[in-house]
Amino acid sequence: MSMYVVIGLTVLIAAFVQGATGLGFALISGPVVGMVAPRLLPVFLLIQMIPLNAYVTWRERHAVDGVGTSWISLGRFVGTFGGLGVLFLVTEQQLGLLIGISTVLAVLLTVLAPSFEPGRAAFLAAGLVTGVTETSTGVGGPPLALVYQHRPAPVLRSTVAACFLIGEVISVVLLAITDSISRDQLRVALLLLPAVIVGAVLSRLVHHRLDGRVMRYLVLGFALVSGVVVTVQAW
Repeated sequence: MSMYVVIGLTVLIAAFVQGATGLGFALISGPVVGMVAPRLLPVFLLIQMIPLNAYVTWRERHAVDGVGTSWISLGRFVGTFGGLGVLFLVTEQQLGLLIGISTVLAVLLTVLAPSFEPGRAAFLAAGLVTGVTETSTGVGGPPLALVYQHRPAPVLRSTVAACFLIGEVISVVLLAITDSISRDQLRVALLLLPAVIVGAVLSRLVHHRLDGRVMRYLVLGFALVSGVVVTVQAW
């Protein structure tokens, strides 16, 4: 029961943060779930994010970058097969290391990357990396945040959500086809979906009022600490 409470509160907060800022669900919840119940990853995060990103995409559908979404989704589809390969090759301990290290690297890249105007190659690369990391660990937001972090907040939130939604459906379908989804993963993910829905709906009340820059750095700081803890525990 304590595991459910911890994970439920975590995903509620993570859904609120991502609904408000466009970034943060997997960065916040991935390391926490990795510490509490690593067996649930990555399926738990993928299933949890489908309704969250469907809601954010619909809420701000007027701001979606259609061209960027198309190229990212193409790269994302190809990268999904790389992520499946990673899952078949690594142990649970190695997966924990992968989650921790990828989270830390993702935070550092997001903070240190210079401002640039993304083109087709950047979109494809972001989709490819996201496909590999999100399918294997559930954490895939930073590459998308890199290419959109200097765009208006509604564009970032809606486009990242649309790319996530398409990619997560692809990943879940392929994981199901390859028999990589356990009953336990599916049961816990569905059981805690109400927490995600509550967080997403609450974000509607504040998403246009929050200081996006401050919130972004708070999320990244939390993710950095969590990623380090997961890496140390799995080492």
